[in-house]
Amino acid sequence: MIKTVGCAKTKREEELLFMLAHSEIERMRHMDSLFIDHDDAVVENFVDSIGNDNLQIVGSELILGHLYRSIGYPEEAQDHNFFKHLVLSRLVYPGSKLKTAEYFKRHLNIDVSVYSVYRYLDQLHRRQKQAIEQITFEHTRKILGGSVGVVFYDMTTLYFEASQEDDYKIIGYSKDGKPHKPQIIIGMLVGGGGYPIGYEVFEGNTAETKTLIPVLETFQRRFNLQSPIVVADAALLSQKNIDALSQAGYQYILGARLKSESHGIKSKVLSFDIQENLPVQMQHPNGRLIITYSSKRARKDRQNRDKGLRRLEKRVESGKLSKQHINNRGYNKYLKLVGDIDICIDYDKYEADGVWDGLKGYLTNTKMDKKRVVAHYQNLWHIEKAFRISKTDLRIRPVYHRLRHRIEAHLCICFAAYALYKELERMLTKCKVNLSVEKALEQINEIQQITYTLPKSGRQKTKLLKLNQHQQKLLKIIE
Repeated sequence: MIKTVGCAKTKREEELLFMLAHSEIERMRHMDSLFIDHDDAVVENFVDSIGNDNLQIVGSELILGHLYRSIGYPEEAQDHNFFKHLVLSRLVYPGSKLKTAEYFKRHLNIDVSVYSVYRYLDQLHRRQKQAIEQITFEHTRKILGGSVGVVFYDMTTLYFEASQEDDYKIIGYSKDGKPHKPQIIIGMLVGGGGYPIGYEVFEGNTAETKTLIPVLETFQRRFNLQSPIVVADAALLSQKNIDALSQAGYQYILGARLKSESHGIKSKVLSFDIQENLPVQMQHPNGRLIITYSSKRARKDRQNRDKGLRRLEKRVESGKLSKQHINNRGYNKYLKLVGDIDICIDYDKYEADGVWDGLKGYLTNTKMDKKRVVAHYQNLWHIEKAFRISKTDLRIRPVYHRLRHRIEAHLCICFAAYALYKELERMLTKCKVNLSVEKALEQINEIQQITYTLPKSGRQKTKLLKLNQHQQKLLKIIE
C-alpha cells in the first residue's frame, strides 16, 4: 500500500477517485525510487573501485611510440626502453631528469629513480649518437625523395647553470643573452623542410666561422653526401670559409653583408633600381651577388635603426661614453668625437645609412636563377625554427649536467626528440589533421586507459577511455 486516495459511495465519486488515482500515479512516476536499481548499484560499485592506479596516460606510447618505431629508432626491452621513453618524455613532459622519472610513473606506471636515469646516461656513449644520426639521416633522405641535394647550416649556443669553466664549457659570445655563463656551441645540419641530418658540439668560445667546414666534412664522410649545395647565413660568411667550400667542391648560397663590401661593389649595388620581387645580380670575386628589395624589410630596418639611435642618445646624454666607444660595433658607428673630449652622434651618417634599408644580398657560386637562389636562402627559417623548438618545446636548455658524456647524451636525446617532432608535424599534414604540433601533443597527453578486473573470472582488462573528436583524428596517423 503506497497511498489511499479515498472511499467512494456513489458511482460518480468512484469515477472521480479513479481520476485522482491516475493523476497521483503519473506524479509519482517522476519521483526517484525508494530502492537502488540493480544496474545502478553495479555502476556505483564499479566507480567506487576506481583509483588513480587504475588510470594510465597512454597517448605518448600509442601515437608517438608508433612514430618512433616508424623512424627506426632502437627499442631496448632489457633496460625499460630508456632511450625511447627519454625521447618521448621530451615531447609530452619536458624538463629535468627528475621530471623524467615522474613521466615513467604517470605514463608507464613504472617506478624508476632519477639515479637509474643518470646511470643510463652514463652508458649512452658517443657511438649511440652516431647510430641515432645515421637512422635520422636515412629517414630524412627517404622523406626528401632519396637524395639530399641542399643542406642548411646554422649554429646556436647553450649555457650552463654553473659559474666555473672547464675545457668544454667556456664563456664566449652568447646567443642566449647569458654572457657570463659557461656555454657550448652546437652546429646543426638539416635538409629541406627542416628535417634533421646531424649536429656537432664545439667549445663555447669557438668562432662561428670555424664550425661550418668541420660539420660539413664530418657528415659528408659519414653519410657519403655528394657535395650538396650549402645554405648558411651571413654569420658564417668569411673568406676562409668561402675558399674552403670552393676547394672542397661545394656549391653555396650565403647571406651577404652588403655594407661590408668594397667601395666599388657598394657603389654598383646602390646604382641599381631594384624593385620588389625583381632581384638583380652582378659579378663578385666569389661568384654572383644577388640583391633583392623588400618594403617590409625596409620598414623593419628603419624601425631597428630608430630604436638603436634612441638607445645611443640616452647613452650620450648619460655622459659615460669615451673615445673607446667610437668603433664599428653595432650602433656605435654613429658616434663621433667633437673637440678633444665631447662625444656626439653623427646624424648625417645615420641618415646616409637609410639607403640600405630593405636591401638584402646573397652570395652564390651556383648556376641557379636569381629567384631560386633567394627561395633556397629563405628556407633557412626552418633551422632557426629547429633551434627555437629545441629551446622552448623540448626544453634543451638550461643544461644542469656537469659531466661531458651526460651533456652529450642529453643532446642526443633532444636531437631524436626534434626528429620525432618533425615526423609528427609531417604526419599531421599528410593525414589532414587540422592541429598544430603543440595542440596535438596536448591532446596526446590526455589520452588515457583504464585497467579493471572482472568480478567473476578475475581477469584483468584494459580499455581506452572515450576519445574526443581531436583524439580520434590523431589516431588516423597510426592507421
